[in-house]
Amino acid sequence: MLLVLSEDHKEHLSFLPEVEPSVVGEFGRIALEFLRRGSSPKIYEGAARKLGVAVEMVQHGVEGLMFLMAESSKHMISEVDFMDSVLVLGFSEELNQILLQLYQQHHGQIRSILSQLVPSQPAYHNLEWRLDVQLASRSIRQQVVPMVTMRLLLTGSQEGVGRVLQTDPSTLLHLISTLEAALAAMKTSHARRILRNIK
Repeated sequence: MLLVLSEDHKEHLSFLPEVEPSVVGEFGRIALEFLRRGSSPKIYEGAARKLGVAVEMVQHGVEGLMFLMAESSKHMISEVDFMDSVLVLGFSEELNQILLQLYQQHHGQIRSILSQLVPSQPAYHNLEWRLDVQLASRSIRQQVVPMVTMRLLLTGSQEGVGRVLQTDPSTLLHLISTLEAALAAMKTSHARRILRNIK
């Protein structure tokens, strides 16, 4: 799988050939710290002062490198695919090798950092339901509407989390038909084309 780099991303990485190979390695270290702890303007200012360039150039270079490493690690691309992906940037062979070395050294760490950043979403486990109907009453003259009470059991960060929902049958039928229509729309070629472009 090859990475598709946007024009903005290519522009951010275009700063890398202008610096020494050791600086590119330092940018890789800063990018890894960026993933772990977030960005630090002081680090950008110090690096920009040493290199004699604008702070924005250093920031864009580090963010571009971080994005390249994060996307490559997320998709677990091979070394050959990584090299083919960075070839479009037009860097020298030496710089491509440095980027490959950074990727090889840090892709395991980056994957573990990315897995910690993803919030754990609750997932469906079970559904319990009950139909409540009042059969007769002398005090109620109008029609009695039955209620459907559902307990949705979820798994996730908190085990055994449950949500209690209550609705009348007509609203439940409308909800079911809307969900079925959404599932049918997902099977259309137009929706599949959009999903393919999102991935």
